[in-house]
Amino acid sequence: MGMDELIDLFAEGDELVSNTAFEDLELAYDVANGATFDGVVFRSCVFDGVDWSGSAFRDVMFRGCRFIRSNMEGCWLNRCDFVDCSAPGLNLLKARLSSVSFGSCDLSYANLSEGRIGPMTACDTRLSEAALQGAKLRQVRLDGCDLTRVDVFKTSLSGVDVSRCTFVAPVVSGDYHELRGLTVNAEQALALSGLLGIQLADG
Repeated sequence: MGMDELIDLFAEGDELVSNTAFEDLELAYDVANGATFDGVVFRSCVFDGVDWSGSAFRDVMFRGCRFIRSNMEGCWLNRCDFVDCSAPGLNLLKARLSSVSFGSCDLSYANLSEGRIGPMTACDTRLSEAALQGAKLRQVRLDGCDLTRVDVFKTSLSGVDVSRCTFVAPVVSGDYHELRGLTVNAEQALALSGLLGIQLADG
């Protein structure tokens, strides 16, 4: 499937794109809301101002892609992988992420607030100043991620381990209840001294 065919499907709305691959695709300010992507691979693609809102992604791979001012509000992502992607400021407000992985991605300033997230894995990924306000987290695994000034206001981090991540100056509520049950390393515990409910990682 070529770019022109894909754009035609977007224009028709609520269309299914399945079992295909795109490479070096460049989309700018196209509307793809309500579409379904099943078994699709995107390689080295650029999405500039693309509106994916309300779309469903199943078994989709994004590799080496750039998301610029893109909107994925209310999307459902199931068994999706993002590898070496640049997506600062990506809007995933109220999105549902299930069995999703991010590897070596830039999600700084991304908005994942009010989402249902997990299972999810993020490795070597920038989430600095990302917003996760009021999100529901389940089976979230973070390794080597930058979580500097991440905004987790009204999001419980219980069961999350950030001991192998950079976790500095999180945005939380006045009673720090978001941090109860969070696992950190000794250095992080010192930096967060005085906060409630923190468990030290072994070793």
